[in-house]
Amino acid sequence: MLRRCSWPGADEIYIDYHDKEWGVPVHDDRKHFEFIILDGAQAGLSWITILKKRKNYREAFDNFDPEKVAKYDEKKIKELMQNKGIVRNKGKIEAAVYNAKAFLEIQREFGSFDKYIWQFVGGKTIKNSWKSEAEIPTKTPESEAMSKDLKKRGFKFVGPTICYAYMQAAGMVNDHIVDCFRYNEV
Repeated sequence: MLRRCSWPGADEIYIDYHDKEWGVPVHDDRKHFEFIILDGAQAGLSWITILKKRKNYREAFDNFDPEKVAKYDEKKIKELMQNKGIVRNKGKIEAAVYNAKAFLEIQREFGSFDKYIWQFVGGKTIKNSWKSEAEIPTKTPESEAMSKDLKKRGFKFVGPTICYAYMQAAGMVNDHIVDCFRYNEV
């Protein structure tokens, strides 16, 4: 029987996400943008809530195309506020638009968002060695530095805890516990 981190519990969506995606290093800018939007949407909510709405988010936010999201106007924001398939929080929806604009600026400055974001971990995954999930921090000096820099560049909903969740999702840190079958795979 496979041993995995306990947080997915018995939920198939969580298990699939844990087993196939969480902690796998991301180097695709569109995927980075998706995680930034979804992690921001999660603020104050459970991750499973967002995972269950992920397909709806992809449809609502033009498959996370930052060029398109950056052009959303007040009419589009009102339309999104009526979409029951996503979290209908005006601040979070507006943040997605601000973040798209800032994301595009970073791409222009660094050549890719990937090149920019991985600098916070020295270009490679930080492989932690937690024996239990209770040891896993909610933020680190790296996520605090990332948060500070992203905010300076105009991003919203990117506090140190959200940034750390993003780092975990994007494989910038390996926070699978050591006896999880995914620990050595990612």
